[in-house]
Amino acid sequence: MNNKQWTASTIVVVSIFFVALNMRPAVTSIGPLFNVLMESLQVSNTQMSLLTSIPVFCMGLFAPVAVPLQRRLGTKFAIALLLTIIALANGLRLLQESYVLLVVTSFAAGLAIAIIGPMLNAFIKEKFPNRFATVVGVYSFGIGTGATLSAALTVSFYNGFHKDWTIALGSWTVLAVLALIIWLLVIPNQVEKSSIQKEELTKEAVRNPWKNSRAWTILLYFGFQTSLFFSMMSWLTPILQDKGLTLVAASSMLTFLSIVQMIGNIVVPMLMEKWSNRIRWLLSLGIIGVSGFVLLWFGTGWLLWIGVLIIGIVLSGLFPIGLLLPLDEARTHEEANSWSSMVMSGGFMMSAIIPTLIGYCYDVTGNHSFTFVIFLLLMFGIIATALVLRKQ
Repeated sequence: MNNKQWTASTIVVVSIFFVALNMRPAVTSIGPLFNVLMESLQVSNTQMSLLTSIPVFCMGLFAPVAVPLQRRLGTKFAIALLLTIIALANGLRLLQESYVLLVVTSFAAGLAIAIIGPMLNAFIKEKFPNRFATVVGVYSFGIGTGATLSAALTVSFYNGFHKDWTIALGSWTVLAVLALIIWLLVIPNQVEKSSIQKEELTKEAVRNPWKNSRAWTILLYFGFQTSLFFSMMSWLTPILQDKGLTLVAASSMLTFLSIVQMIGNIVVPMLMEKWSNRIRWLLSLGIIGVSGFVLLWFGTGWLLWIGVLIIGIVLSGLFPIGLLLPLDEARTHEEANSWSSMVMSGGFMMSAIIPTLIGYCYDVTGNHSFTFVIFLLLMFGIIATALVLRKQ
């Protein structure tokens, strides 16, 4: 690869990173202000949980739209349209303090994020066939960075703007506008032409993931790990506040979790370039993760920090593996899109249930014992799917 090609490829990776930055803040910015929003809007824990569950459910429901939308508009303009929706969804939150408005904007953001995910996965598989694990690492690093920024800065924005949570949530529209500008400037129009031509040439060879048992196992795994991620981002702050921490201290620990995930999101895929056995990674992370959640459940003081550190490391590895598994199986660009769509569709719809279930259990019991049981069951589910994948 000559210097000109290398520079062009690097710029494309940078644009992917900026798109990825917008894949979580619309959802994860809710968690740090969970109790603040609940008190301000006079809603229950279950209703608050819906603000996480609705966009995650949309991520599953609308993921299959990625394939036909990519064919119709092409990757460049489809993702540009979806970034515009994310920008509008965040921006509308500036208008007023309204639970209904938060529900509507959460739905819109979830729809856009749902379609971007598999489309960008397929784009990476096509554009970087020999180094897709590394570029997926950059992509997941961008997602982790977006989650970290929302965890770290949302409370700061809230305090800095005289405890106005509409500004704290709505300010993330700036990030989406920035990504939209970079994406439109960087990605050439001819990318779509080559993609569509390749799809036509390989149409006969495309396997249907919905009829493949391995694809279903990967779907279950993706659902378990995303359930853990969104539940932690939504509930870690109120869990820690229940343990006696202040809002600032609890949100600081959430920021710490996000930073660990952010770093691991790029480090783990790079390590997997050298040690590529995904199943060994899954089993190792699953076993380590159980110990992290036990520490978070029963620990106090510095043991909580160790538990959060372990969980952050585990989550940082589980997510990029979830992105890589369908790409490993895909033989063509269209298969990459269809397999990723199927895995993300079912996986996100599964994970939409868990945060709401946690909220309901807390409303009924008044404590988080069931929350930690759910976390541990999800970890055991991940270990089980890893064992099934190894046998298959």
